[in-house]
Amino acid sequence: MMTPQITSIILAGGQGRRLHPLTKARSKPAVPIGGKFRLIDIPISNCLHHGIRQIWVLTQFASESLHRHIFQTYRMDNFSKGFVSVLAASQTLDSKGWYQGTADAVRKNLTNFRQSGENILLLSGDHLYRMDFHNFLKFHQEHEADISLSVVPVERSKVSELGIMKMDANYKVLDFVEKPKDDSVIDNFELPLQLRPPKDNGSDEERSHVGSMGIYLFKKQVLIDLLDKYDFDDFGKQIIPAAISNYNVAAYPFSGYWEDIGTIKAFFDSHISLTTPNSPFNFYDQEKPIFTHARFLPAAKISGSSIDSSIVCEGSMIENATIADSVIGVRSVIRKGCNLSRVIFMGADYYDEHGTMGIGKNCRIENAILDKDVHIGDDVNLTNVENIQNGERDGIIIRDGIIAVPKGMHVPSGYTL
Repeated sequence: MMTPQITSIILAGGQGRRLHPLTKARSKPAVPIGGKFRLIDIPISNCLHHGIRQIWVLTQFASESLHRHIFQTYRMDNFSKGFVSVLAASQTLDSKGWYQGTADAVRKNLTNFRQSGENILLLSGDHLYRMDFHNFLKFHQEHEADISLSVVPVERSKVSELGIMKMDANYKVLDFVEKPKDDSVIDNFELPLQLRPPKDNGSDEERSHVGSMGIYLFKKQVLIDLLDKYDFDDFGKQIIPAAISNYNVAAYPFSGYWEDIGTIKAFFDSHISLTTPNSPFNFYDQEKPIFTHARFLPAAKISGSSIDSSIVCEGSMIENATIADSVIGVRSVIRKGCNLSRVIFMGADYYDEHGTMGIGKNCRIENAILDKDVHIGDDVNLTNVENIQNGERDGIIIRDGIIAVPKGMHVPSGYTL
């Protein structure tokens, strides 16, 4: 059988501290999204739709639920010679510790990749996007690149969260810095005025910089040489900047929707955008659907309710409720008299025989994320009446004014926040 052109490595070991409490008991790539998917489904689905069938997933932090999801979901037939294989951090004779960074994770597993395709695609396990990897590979080959970085134009306010770069008119990367904080460095990496794209979605802020999406395409031998030459732990902070002077590093311009689901606010805003008529990310693509674990649940059952601009997933039971601009996950139970506005309710992993799981009667919940398997009592008010921006109250987390109820939490009847 021919060796495939591309082998994919998905870096899925992130702890995701800024997504706490959603990452209290799971890694970032295992966090549910869109009511029924997990973040890891996005990069795996993108790979499968573009004929990439050799996929390695590198995991580390709180990975049990992520492993279970991958094993239950992605099973290749015996004839395709494809696989989605997990490489968890582990002790060996050559390595005694955890992955120290993205480059260290790949280096510690190089034995598995030496027989892979001639190009290696490095992906993050916690981004929301759709990309045509065929076009990415074509760009990589046409520019005779050793390394290609997928890039997007970004506003100055986002620069400190990304790797940013300078490039010439032929898309050659001239300089790269990871998550700069110094204003003089940020100023030095600004795009010339004539190269800046139009302002995005009515924003008052110009997209003045070029940011890395954390999606890298390497020639396999270049990747091996770099990891052998440098004892660096991270691609963005160390490997990519070191490679620029000796290798042809190209910047592939990406014009589609891309979001790094790194914070509670980013997670919340991305979900709310899914409820709009023209959502920037389309889960309803018939030709290239996002794959996930098949649950074989019954259809949602709704009675006497008003639901507007919302997503309701299978297995849900909703009785005499008012719901707007919300995402209601699988097996969600919402009892009569409830009013939900801008709520991300992840649903449940199972149906509760005792009938206490879900949201009780006459509850009002706004601008909130309810993780899986929560028990919300009757007459609960979660509306942030004190307008707290960041804090914790009785185990409930508030970030940027958004309420986050941890997985499995019991909120007693009559509780107000």
